[in-house]
Amino acid sequence: MDQKLEQATLAGGCFWCLEAAFLELRGVEHVISGYAGGHVDNPTYQQVCSGLTGHAEVVQIAFDPRVITFKDLLEVFFTIHDPTTLNRQGYDVGTQYRSAIYYHSEEQKTIAEAAIAEITAAGIWDDPIVTEVTPLPHFYPAEDYHHRYFENNPNQPYCRAVVEHKVAKVRQKYFQRLKF
Repeated sequence: MDQKLEQATLAGGCFWCLEAAFLELRGVEHVISGYAGGHVDNPTYQQVCSGLTGHAEVVQIAFDPRVITFKDLLEVFFTIHDPTTLNRQGYDVGTQYRSAIYYHSEEQKTIAEAAIAEITAAGIWDDPIVTEVTPLPHFYPAEDYHHRYFENNPNQPYCRAVVEHKVAKVRQKYFQRLKF
């Protein structure tokens, strides 16, 4: 990885949604879908979907902090998923769809906790935020067919019904931060 790049690892429902949204942003060099937070080494998608491995579907984002900060990424993160629903995002239900920030440094932990406190104080959500803030234990990349899933499968029904709308929300709300 380029020494100027940093990493962020986020869980907020289906990793296809997160990956597609973050890939749109200037300063994001690459996004890899994967798994984190569980107790099984090298889990498969099927194992993670069973809910028995303890993993969440995550994205690991390599970003240039001179262009987009970790705080900026969290702003987008809290815009494209509901951080108040425990172990679910829409129709996706299970611990693998939990909201989590897996920090890579104490600075990221501090920024994540401050972002949650700020959102809570602002009263943006009626319900309490349940996003976990925990150190990244280990990241396992997902199988190849999950990478750039939306880009490669734009007409797949889930992509049309769910992913497309999250990408559109990012394009509209963060237009000034988009890659062109």
